[in-house]
Amino acid sequence: MSYEKIKAAFNDSVNHVVSDIPQYVVAPGRDFTRSRKMGADKLISFLVSCGSSSTRIELLDFFGLQTDAPSASAFNQQRAKLRPEALEAVFHRFNSSVPAGTDPRFRFLAADGSTFTFFSRPSFSSPEYFVSEGHSAKGFYSMHVNAFYDLRKHIYSDALIQPVHQKDEFRAFCDMVDRHDTRPATRDVFIGDRGYCSYNNMAHVVEKGQYFLFRTKDIHSKGLVGNFDFPDTDSFDITVNVTLVRSHKKSIPVKEGFCRRYVDANASFDYVAYGSLDTYDLSFRIVRFPISDDSYECIVTSLPREEFPPVRIKLLYFSRWAIEGSFRKLKYTIGLSNFHAYRPEYIKQEIWAKLIAYNITETLISLTVIRHGQTKHEYKVNFSMAAHICRVSLRLHTGKTL
Repeated sequence: MSYEKIKAAFNDSVNHVVSDIPQYVVAPGRDFTRSRKMGADKLISFLVSCGSSSTRIELLDFFGLQTDAPSASAFNQQRAKLRPEALEAVFHRFNSSVPAGTDPRFRFLAADGSTFTFFSRPSFSSPEYFVSEGHSAKGFYSMHVNAFYDLRKHIYSDALIQPVHQKDEFRAFCDMVDRHDTRPATRDVFIGDRGYCSYNNMAHVVEKGQYFLFRTKDIHSKGLVGNFDFPDTDSFDITVNVTLVRSHKKSIPVKEGFCRRYVDANASFDYVAYGSLDTYDLSFRIVRFPISDDSYECIVTSLPREEFPPVRIKLLYFSRWAIEGSFRKLKYTIGLSNFHAYRPEYIKQEIWAKLIAYNITETLISLTVIRHGQTKHEYKVNFSMAAHICRVSLRLHTGKTL
């Protein structure tokens, strides 16, 4: 995929959405039907290429310092017509154009979430976004972004946005797994930290026909793996079989070699109703390995032991930390800590736009060939510089190329 094809893929994604714009506007049949200086295509391009300066300065830059550039008020009138789903559609369309990578058999996806804070007022934002008055007379508000991050492509493959008071990473994980696009010859491996380890999350991945790898509390805790028969050794790799029940009746049959596990009313499990006599069987590995002289990590996974021994499991979990670094870049380099709006719908627009900008930047970096001289250390692409180049190059009207 060449640099020119990256921009072409972005343009194609924008044009695809604009060609069916009634599906993505607030008032179909009325919005974006008249010719404006900032039509739907330029509006989307502006949101993706927008930096951290004020709206007026960003508009001047976007329109090449033209004296008749649209005002901030005109921009707000146009963005009020566009639903956030338009940017989400561009996001998914562009992702579908990115090559699969070096090993198409597996796609490793880290799951995590991050909270993004913005200023607003009660007339704009409902209480589900409100956090605190803080040091502002208007108070501040938050959204929680749940994301899947492709560890080989270094791009976000999906995201789900929740108001801060409706934050539910378990539910978001299941919803994203259910809707995630799968490929016939590729198996997805969903990797999550301790907060994602639950029977419901495991079951959703299994029902999708994919693999999971979750960190869990150690075997001496009261967590999910606290009541199994373990070897006497500190490090081990065993397979356990469980039958999940949601009723205390002892008459519910359990297969030989399976352990009965009760899922109470407070825990979510979408495949057996609470109080039902139905059961659900799960099989998975528990892998325990040392991370220091006196501490151990515990992983539950459905990955096959032959291809993924404990050493590889350890490396896979360690690779999950790439999503933590991506959130930092997303906030402070791409600019998702500086919003140009007060309304939640506009904030969602900008979140999707910055996710697109991040993915395009990382795709550009992955294609960059670095010539190494006679130096001690290897060179690597400066992410901040690459992000700025993408920001300028992706403006639909600009003549500059990547």
